[in-house]
Amino acid sequence: MEAEEMVRDADAGPNDNENEMLNVGQEEQMEEFLGPQAEYNEEEEERKYYRRKRLGVIKNVVAASVGAMIVYSVYMGLLQMQLILHYDMTYREVKYSNLGLEDIDHKMLMGINVTPIIGLLYTPVLIRFLGTKWMMFLASGIYALFVSTNYWERYYTLVPSAVAIGVAIVPLWASLGNYITRMAQQYYEYANYKEEHVQEQKKPPKGACHSYIIIFHSVFFIIFHLSFVFAEFPMSLVLNEYLHEKDHILCNVEYCGANISGMIPGFNTTVLTNLPRSMLLIQVESVLMGFAFLSMITFLVLCGAAYRPTEEIDLRSIGWGNIFQLPFKHLRDYRLRLLCPFFVYSGFEMLFAVSGFSLSYGVCNLGLKKLWLLIVVYGLSCSVFSSLSLCLLRLPRWACLASGAAVHTVLLVVLMAWSFPSKKPEYLGALLTISVLWGLGTALNKTGVSTLIGMLYAEEKERLDFVYTIYHWWQAIAIFIVYLWSNLPMRAKLSILLATLLLACYCYWVMERRMASDMRPRLPRIPRPRHKVKGYRYLEEDNSDESDSEKSEADDEDHLAEEMEEEDREEDGRDAGAQRAKSPTARRRADPGHRHGQQDDHVKK
Repeated sequence: MEAEEMVRDADAGPNDNENEMLNVGQEEQMEEFLGPQAEYNEEEEERKYYRRKRLGVIKNVVAASVGAMIVYSVYMGLLQMQLILHYDMTYREVKYSNLGLEDIDHKMLMGINVTPIIGLLYTPVLIRFLGTKWMMFLASGIYALFVSTNYWERYYTLVPSAVAIGVAIVPLWASLGNYITRMAQQYYEYANYKEEHVQEQKKPPKGACHSYIIIFHSVFFIIFHLSFVFAEFPMSLVLNEYLHEKDHILCNVEYCGANISGMIPGFNTTVLTNLPRSMLLIQVESVLMGFAFLSMITFLVLCGAAYRPTEEIDLRSIGWGNIFQLPFKHLRDYRLRLLCPFFVYSGFEMLFAVSGFSLSYGVCNLGLKKLWLLIVVYGLSCSVFSSLSLCLLRLPRWACLASGAAVHTVLLVVLMAWSFPSKKPEYLGALLTISVLWGLGTALNKTGVSTLIGMLYAEEKERLDFVYTIYHWWQAIAIFIVYLWSNLPMRAKLSILLATLLLACYCYWVMERRMASDMRPRLPRIPRPRHKVKGYRYLEEDNSDESDSEKSEADDEDHLAEEMEEEDREEDGRDAGAQRAKSPTARRRADPGHRHGQQDDHVKK
């Protein structure tokens, strides 16, 4: 035996021993790879994952805010420079003698201001069809199209692009409001991922994500209001060199302020000392075009999706007819009806600051060369004071709107009584002070209204696009009214503003009283998603977010319990049928051959 073992060892050789050692080493490596890792901490990895998710949400909010700021900086800066150039009679006659540039400007402003009135008809359909992120991207592309048409100023380029901007205003702002509120909801979900209602994708408790809504809307308006500052760069850096002094421009202007009618009666029709070079204007428009493309890239690359893919499918699958009707049905909600005066005033006051006060009080006294200073001071004031809305983290929700309304009420009374002679530089300090205070009121008003809407509808994410559409549609109505009243006396304009503000404060007080008395709003039912093709996402009920505002969670649980009882009864019936089928009598009944055999025996007998 010993001799045989020695022979086998001699036959095996050194290579077989090496192979055995390699196999042992590979098995040990596989065990280390597949076995439980001593260094792996599941809770720590989960915490890091949701931390990255929260940072992604913050990145989305900042990117959307910066994108909107760039879009409106380019749009307002180009429009301001374009209107000043087109107003000058020499510029029109020399460069566009037979083109009718003044009539083109009139139709262009009509397209921008009148077209948003029909925004309520198509905005929810566009948002649900394209998605929130892609709607923001498409709207920024339309603003870039408007910039590109200024390379070739003709009727068939300027007017259609202006109409396109009017079409895109309401969808852009409704998407932005919806997006910021959804980011606050997502941040709450990622910050409280261990909660049971978050894991089961149920509605959060009432008021759970209000703090995040306040913070994110404040950040958005702090960044966005800087657009008023950057919009003045083309005028202050380029156009101011070609403008006349105020003595020439205001030679026929006698009074400013509350006593005048229209914008600036007696304003000189020639405001340019000499015409800017065409190549200089092309360079400025090229820079603005580059920033317009930058805003599109910001929305496309840096902004994440507002909803999960399954949620996007569910939002669309309620039917296009329902999507079209639901904005009108949401107007039955007493909260939205009572907030409509505030929506209208929100549009009034910003346009009055940019056009009415800046022109009839500022330019009328200081000349066109100081217009950029008034707008920059107003924009910086709006941006800085938007941070005051963070006080809502400790104060009641009415504090922001009430403070802004109080500031604007005092300023409106002062402006109604203030009339002064033109070309008086000593009024510069007073005008800048009013710009700062009006910016304070605008900041409190804008952030207060957007935050309030997000807080009222925070628990119902399927309604956000409809609610923000209604808000910005009423603002579009206000834009149209401001466009119509351009030739009214200044005191009439201020009276309309003051009456609207007082009505808005009263309606808001009534809304808060009704909510304090637990009066339930009348919310329209949002149909359950109807999926024509059942894919793998809808094999289980939990994979689909179904929303029904009139049914509580208890009703849904009862419905599920009834379905389970019906399934149990069906299974019991199938089991009983299977037992009967196993009996000899049932087998004889089920066997046609056996029945025929019995008949044949009967015939033979």
